Amino acid sequence: MRTLLLLALTFLFACTPQGDPAIGAEGFRDDFEREQLGDLYNNTGGPYEIRDGWLHVRGARNRPLWLRRVLPRDVRIEVDVKSLSPEGDIKLEVFGDGSSRAETDSYTATSYVLNFGGWGNSKNQIARMDEHGADAAVGPRYPVEQGRVYRLKIERRGNVITAWADDRELASLNDPEPLEGRGHDHFAFNNWQSDLYFDNLVITPL
Repeated sequence: MRTLLLLALTFLFACTPQGDPAIGAEGFRDDFEREQLGDLYNNTGGPYEIRDGWLHVRGARNRPLWLRRVLPRDVRIEVDVKSLSPEGDIKLEVFGDGSSRAETDSYTATSYVLNFGGWGNSKNQIARMDEHGADAAVGPRYPVEQGRVYRLKIERRGNVITAWADDRELASLNDPEPLEGRGHDHFAFNNWQSDLYFDNLVITPL
């Protein structure tokens, strides 16, 4: 029994980054007005770069860029985003472990995954860990317009997590067993193949 407990603890500590500071009452902002991402982020293998004051990525294939900050339990996350791909396919992760990534083409997240214009620009959803699974809330169809800058917003209040684009609701998920606590407390940018630009990240405790 002791051996099993030690193994479980080893796995827990191995897959969760240590030492990341918590976001305080003042919140967090990043405008990407610099040349390098720096130590603020944990890049799990995607081609993330700063380009002309934007965070740019294309072809990360589910290798997220994790913010090295611990999220408040209830929080609002806002970010500007544009897709230069006709398929849209904008993706964010929230309340994950800060380190998980795809090892193969198949990927089960440790977070909630927001898909805006996913699956050929046909679906908006918030998925609980598996974006291809049944545990997801699908919103009304609202395709991403190529090149348009959207202000995305994600909020969690209690057990409900909701996402908007320019104040238009994309999806809302009521999770009776919410992802929270250690291992479910980080935010990430993610991407499969679309050409995405992000800017003006703001995280506000609620």
